[in-house]
Amino acid sequence: MKLEPYISLRFDGRCEAAFEFYERCLGGSILFKLTWGDSPLAKSAPAEWGGKILYARLAIGDTALLGADALPNTYEPPRGFAVLLEAGDQSDTERVFQALSENGTVHMPLQETFWALRYGILTDQFGIPWEIHCEKPQ
Repeated sequence: MKLEPYISLRFDGRCEAAFEFYERCLGGSILFKLTWGDSPLAKSAPAEWGGKILYARLAIGDTALLGADALPNTYEPPRGFAVLLEAGDQSDTERVFQALSENGTVHMPLQETFWALRYGILTDQFGIPWEIHCEKPQ
């Protein structure tokens, strides 16, 4: 059995920019993008929302991150969760933390803890909360 939580991030109209940013920062690959205007739901969205993202899929390793732009007046900032990113080694952890924190807010600087070689908490420039973690060697 494999548990894989469905992670779909909602954005305020900046999903495409966020996913391009994550693609660069995390070494991922955008596998699919569908705009509101190109979907069967085009008439449900305002005309100016046609170029915004209805569904996007970003592969990072063997995991996928999904995202979409919420319709105007329906967006709510994320709360009550964080995307946990387990980096491979200390230098990769530091690189990713630095990249994701660009124009964001660091809540806990990247540091050694009793459970991790490196651990830090930030909210990126798109309002998404992240916890970056690098395990101590066993």
